[in-house]
Formats: sequence, structure tokens, C-alpha cells
Amino acid sequence: MRHEGPTRRTVLTAALAAVATTASLTAGCTRHGTTDDGRAPHGTPAPSEQQATGPVLAVKIDNVAAARPQTGLDSADVVYAEQVEGGLSRLMAVYATKLPEAIGPVRSARESDLELLRQFDRPTLAFSGAQKKLLPLIGRAPLRPESPAEASGAYYRSSSRPAPHNLYLRPARVMPDGAPGRGALTTGFRYGPAPAGGTVTAARTVRYPAARFTFTWSADRNRWLVSMDGTPARTTAGTRLAAPTVVVQYVKVTTSRFHDVLGNYTPYTETVGSGKADVLRDGRSFKATWSRPAATDGTTFTGADGAPVNFADGPVWVLLVKA
Repeated sequence: MRHEGPTRRTVLTAALAAVATTASLTAGCTRHGTTDDGRAPHGTPAPSEQQATGPVLAVKIDNVAAARPQTGLDSADVVYAEQVEGGLSRLMAVYATKLPEAIGPVRSARESDLELLRQFDRPTLAFSGAQKKLLPLIGRAPLRPESPAEASGAYYRSSSRPAPHNLYLRPARVMPDGAPGRGALTTGFRYGPAPAGGTVTAARTVRYPAARFTFTWSADRNRWLVSMDGTPARTTAGTRLAAPTVVVQYVKVTTSRFHDVLGNYTPYTETVGSGKADVLRDGRSFKATWSRPAATDGTTFTGADGAPVNFADGPVWVLLVKA
């Protein structure tokens, strides 16, 4: 997409004034009409009793072949995968317990990100830029935007890759107080013993129109090994990406009002609502129903017996797939 790259603070400020009447996905209202910006009004338990000391860091990460291997992705507590233009995928990595030295390549934000991030309390969003008409919504959303326009000293370009796949974030420069702790992960996820039943699963492939993910169970590591487009996924440090829990969440995907300079409209992934899901853990797949009644709520996963589907302790990958 050609709209990548640093945004200017003056552009964002001017755009805010120009769309003061726009309420969608902002602090007072989301696409789904939420008017209360309270934090998780019904209350969802944190992964541990540790109190949060600040907001999570969310980073938009490139996921085309030219962007791999990525940096710092193995330190994320939650990795969301979503469909973008051309049927490709992009990642949103959320950090609460650990900040790596660098993260990237960093790419642009999408409208869907604003709804997804409403579950967190004023998260910091690191992104390379956004479509011009989307910038006002980002500025009005209940988050702290940290693009190169707001934090130029936090970003650097690598000479080993061509633009736009070479922009990296130094997270310590936008999170000076460090990682906030697990209490900041207000995702609604529950962790604990595996539910009964499930289907033995050696591997699971999830497909987007022009991308695919495969998760292969490793009994030795007690994790699902990640492959992207048929290639084992590793970080720049050589670490194989893996997670003890993988969620395939079936969601409604519509067309965003925003598009790139070529006229390709961005898919809009709705993460408020309910639907079906598959939860992969311990070498098994468990059928579940997901529910997120309001944007400020986390997402819960319930089995056919009505009991919560617990996740295994550790990182979680969530694949947002069109129902």
C-alpha cells in the first residue's frame, strides 16, 4: 500500500477539526453505537492478580514475505491476525509482560484496529501511518497514537530491507515505564486446565484469500509451531514462533469506508458480537462460542457445556477469519 510511512502531526490536527462530527470508533462511540466509554463495565478477570501499572503496547506488524522474518514477535502476549487489502494478512501484536529491544517491521493502522483495541485501557498504538481520512478517528479514539509523527525518535529504518518493510520500533522509547504487567491484558481470556473432550489435532491451517497460517502441534515444546504461507515462521533472532494456545475466531468481515490510493477498500473485521470459534491447545481442538457484547468488554469463549474454555498459560494467537 502506498499510503505507508510517517504521518505529520499537523495533518492529524487539521483532520481532527475537519471531522469533529464523526463519532464512529471514537472515545464516545464505536461502529456499533456504544456511547459509554467505561472500562469493561461487567468486569472480566485478568490473567493473574497482578495489578496493571499502565497501558499495553499494541504494534501493527507487516506480514508479507518481504517483511519476514519479523523482529520481537515472540515477546508478544497476544498476536491478532486480520485480513487486509488484496486478501493478505497483517498482525497486531500486544505486549504487556515483556518489551523486546525492537519490534517490526511496523506498518499502517486499519479501521478495525480501533474497535479491537477498545478492550484495553488507553493502549499505546504504534503504527507507521494510516489512510488520510482514518487519521482523525485514530486521533479521537481512546488510545495513545505513536506513529513516527508523534515519536520519531522511537523509530528507525533498517538498511537491510527495502521500504516500506524496514521500519522498526524501539518500544522502550514509547513505554518509558516498561511493560505494564499481565493485569493490563483485559482481553477476557481465561487461563487454566484444559476442558474435557476436544478432537486430537496434529495441525491446523487457516486460510485468507492470499495468505495462510499453519499451526503444528509440538509435544516436545507443548506449543503450536507457526508457519506462514508454507514456511516455518521465525524471528530475526532465529527463534521459531510458537504459542500454547491458538484461537480461530469466526467473525463478520465487511467493507470499510476507507481505501488505498489504488481504490482497494479495506476489509472491516467486526470483533464485537458473537460467533463460533475453535480453540487449539494441548494438541486438541475445542469447539467454542465467542462473545464480546460491547467494545469495552473482553472476549469470552464458552464450550457446548456452557463452561468457559480455558487457555493454556502463555502467548495466544488469534486468527480473525470471515465466518
